[in-house]
Amino acid sequence: MMLKNPDYIFTGKYLLPTNTQHSVIKDGGIAVQGDTIAAVDTAASLMDAFPRVEIIHEEHGLIMPGLINGHTHGAMSCFRGLADDLPLMTWLEKHIFPIEAQLTPEMVYQSTLLSIAEMIRSGTTSFCDMYLFSKEVARAAENCGIRGWIGEVLYDFPSPCYGEPDNGIAYLADLFGEYRNNPLITVTTDPHSVYTCSPDLLTRLGSVATDYHSLYVIHLSENQAEVTTCMERYGVTPVEHLETLGLLGSATLACHCVKVSARDIDILKKHEVKVVHCVESNMKLASGIAPVVDMLECGITVCLGTDGGASNNDVDMFSEMNSAAKLHKIARMDPTVMNAEDTLKAATINGARALGVEKRIGSLEVGKKADFIVLDLDQPHLTPLYNIPSHLTYVARGADVIHSFVNGRQLMKNRDLLTIDLEKVIAEMNGMAEKILGLPK
Repeated sequence: MMLKNPDYIFTGKYLLPTNTQHSVIKDGGIAVQGDTIAAVDTAASLMDAFPRVEIIHEEHGLIMPGLINGHTHGAMSCFRGLADDLPLMTWLEKHIFPIEAQLTPEMVYQSTLLSIAEMIRSGTTSFCDMYLFSKEVARAAENCGIRGWIGEVLYDFPSPCYGEPDNGIAYLADLFGEYRNNPLITVTTDPHSVYTCSPDLLTRLGSVATDYHSLYVIHLSENQAEVTTCMERYGVTPVEHLETLGLLGSATLACHCVKVSARDIDILKKHEVKVVHCVESNMKLASGIAPVVDMLECGITVCLGTDGGASNNDVDMFSEMNSAAKLHKIARMDPTVMNAEDTLKAATINGARALGVEKRIGSLEVGKKADFIVLDLDQPHLTPLYNIPSHLTYVARGADVIHSFVNGRQLMKNRDLLTIDLEKVIAEMNGMAEKILGLPK
């Protein structure tokens, strides 16, 4: 049913409501009422239906769903380029963990603002973040107007945020209470991994996730070292370990899944686990190539994530799509796998499915939330245009995004951020970088 009296209509040269070329509407647009899409149609039909409603038109604009970043650590932008070209465990244990121990809430808040600015300017409208001082991450996301799934990472050793793990459970309970029924922020339960969390902590957090009806977000089978460690400790793979503990289900969001066996994939499918593929981080850390095509062929929901700004080293989802599509073709030696539409699907509606909100976001449909972005097609690298999903996967860049809307609210207009003082954030981060370089290692 079409809603009445929209607040505005946004029209462009093309409207891409889903991930498929056949869904394209030439000279199309959407009508927005409050935070909701009221109508999707041609510009002419919308203007006929709502003759007195404000029209915002972008002559060369492509209107499409906002991208969904399924896994990141926003505040790690403060470590961008600090410890590159290292294996995962060396990177974590010798560089990242020691510096993270000296983080402060304000450092996390400012660093998250920087990542959110980068995400908005490259087309992301929703992100799923697991990190430290997550109240500051949530505060930054809410202040910026972006949609976020936010969790405090827990592990067996003390955290610079809450201290001992028991305090972390209490911190998480506060977070759930503070953001209950928030229109933009959803709190998640986030054990770091099977190699940093005991079976007892993993199980306790599983109970927390059940009690609060939250997602259970975890790094899983990210590299061979993790699998080897789990086999040595428990005699099973990380996936089998979580199954034994009863922690796999439709609300489990497994990040990475690089080193998974055929049996692991069957287990993930059996329990309807959702997987986040972080291709560029996995390449940079030489973790391996996740068998994403096998997982998709098995029917597992796979979405895309950038991971953090220190292991990628950006949070540009257009770049992530480009890498994902190309890497799996060479991995399979088959140019037909991870085609443009499937890759775009992973960055949009599959991201929504992974977060359990496919009825609210991920495509531009009547009744869904008005989360959309607009690209400028009037550029050399986007000309000529035959197939829009192809261009979005293989050609488009984050810098092509000129407008961004979340929940019906405009967050970026003509590349200018409307909810973030970018000049101030960059100045803060430059000052912070000097302090980080001076921290004892």
